Amino acid sequence: MNMDFFFPELNPAEEGTIPLPPEAMRFLELRAEPVLDEGPLRTRVYVEVTAFQQRPYMEVTLRGQDGTEIATVSVIEPMQRKNVFTLHIRGAQKSGKFHLAARMYYPEGPEPDSREIEFEI
Repeated sequence: MNMDFFFPELNPAEEGTIPLPPEAMRFLELRAEPVLDEGPLRTRVYVEVTAFQQRPYMEVTLRGQDGTEIATVSVIEPMQRKNVFTLHIRGAQKSGKFHLAARMYYPEGPEPDSREIEFEI
């Protein structure tokens, strides 16, 4: 019987699926996708990390072109390694370049990874 159906996180053929210790944790994806509809200006954020033995903490910060903080989200011990959330873009800047930074850490352990991207609306 193929157990990959029941435990896909243990499939060694797929990148990031073998649970890693805190010091080896890495971001596999950090992506921002602006939501362009009739509602308030916001961006959907996609975060994927390697499979974990111990659940990490994550902080994601959205900054404007001038470095001003627009929104921050803290994720404490997520249940899954793929997360999606929405950040509302408040303030004067409604278009142009934005900066998204993510940091993964453990309160009593190593700080394994951080990632930064820029995107434009």
